[in-house]
Formats: sequence, structure tokens, C-alpha cells
Amino acid sequence: MTDILHVKDSGHVRTITLNRPDKKNAINQRLAWGIVEAVDAAAVDDNVWILAITGSGDSFCSGLDLSDSEKYSSLSPQSAQLDDLGWVGHFLLSIRKRCEKPVVGGINGVAVGAGLGLAMATDIRLVSKSARLMAGYTRIGGSPDAGLTITLPQAIGYERAMRFMAENRSLKGEEAVAWGLAGEVVADDTFAERLEAYCQELCAWSPITLRLLKRGLVRAMESIDMEQQLRLEVSNIQRAFASDDAKEARQAFLEKRAPRFAGR
Repeated sequence: MTDILHVKDSGHVRTITLNRPDKKNAINQRLAWGIVEAVDAAAVDDNVWILAITGSGDSFCSGLDLSDSEKYSSLSPQSAQLDDLGWVGHFLLSIRKRCEKPVVGGINGVAVGAGLGLAMATDIRLVSKSARLMAGYTRIGGSPDAGLTITLPQAIGYERAMRFMAENRSLKGEEAVAWGLAGEVVADDTFAERLEAYCQELCAWSPITLRLLKRGLVRAMESIDMEQQLRLEVSNIQRAFASDDAKEARQAFLEKRAPRFAGR
């Protein structure tokens, strides 16, 4: 599709690969909207039964690329003007709401912040043994976005989600499976082969059956309005980043020192 996002079909499996290995697949505007577009395209392609999302090199996605200030949106100017979710909200909506096909997350390395949000938005997750999963918002004075206030409690429960994010925990492959963030841990050197094989295994079933299965599960999990919750996330992180404490947290992070918070 682009130099920073690769799309490959193999039978009825479509694999979307984030391709910024020199940046550990950090998300900029073009990559983020490219992921949303690629998922939306797969959702309406009847030849695609299973969708996989993974990363190139040794990383899945290291979160937002703070060094890239380019403004970009795949939406039309008018739609972009009216959009109040941004790509960070459309990750979850495109994968869970608009795509009824099973989406398998191939978490082949670090997944942090919005990268973790992308991973947790997928329906089924395989994680490499050396992968590291972390929310990371507390260390930069932020609050969870990319659907994590929805997907993490669904996957691991309320208290574990609170501990994981409030304590800024970092979990490697086997720990991530033990906590419930993923369903299977795979050796690093066989990860790509196992991800492909697993997706092909799912293709043994009727795509109609799989779509209705996902439709039912997603509907059952929507005890809250997904779009309303995503708007709350965006509002929360804007307030968090506007605080003096958040500025201090980011400065301390860059200076590799402990932050000094004032509660304002």
C-alpha cells in the first residue's frame, strides 16, 4: 500500500504490516490513517476472511511518534473538520465495529501506548516471547486512549487493568498471556510462521460463521456506547496533557529523572 504500511494477501488471509522498523513502527498520522483505511478495505472485501495486523522488524508498535509533526488525514476536508475521534478512536471502531471478520494481532515485539491500544483492539492475539507490552501513559502524564479503557478491562478485568496502567507495568510474552492480554506465546524465531499458520487454520471455517460469531460477541460486550466512551478518552487525554504535571512528566522522561508533581 505505502512504504510505511504493507498489505499482503495469502489465500483468504490479509496481513497488514506496520513498516517503520527504524522507528520501532511508531505511529505518525499517515501510518495511523493507513491502518484504518486498510482495515476498512478488508471489511468490505469478500475475498478476505481473516485479517492479521503485525509489525516489521523486532517491534509491533512503540506508540505515537512524538518527533513527527506532519498533519494528515485520509478523511475528506469536511469529514475531517467534523471528526471528533481522530485515528486514535477509529482504531477500535474500524477493527471491532466496522470489520466483522476476525482480526488477529501478531504482537511480534514492543507494544506501547497507542500501539498497545491497536494490539488490544484486535480480536485474537499472539505474542512473541520477547515482546513487551506497556500502557506507558502515567510516565508521560497522559491518560489511556485508543480504546484501552474498553479493551483492557474486557480482556483482563477491572482491577488488573487498573494495576497494569496505574503501576506502569511492563509485561513480556509469557506474562502477557498469564495476565490475559494475549492468548498464545510463540518463540521469536517462529513467530511469523505461526501467525500465518494460525490465520490459515481459521480459514477452515465458513466466513459467514466467523462473521456472525464476531458480530454476536461484539454486540454482547457493548454494555457501554463505544463511540461515547472513545470521546471521553479523547477528552480525558487532552485535559491530562494540558496540565502542568503532564509537562513535568514529559520533561522528566526526556531528562531521565524522577518527575516532581505539584497536582496542577
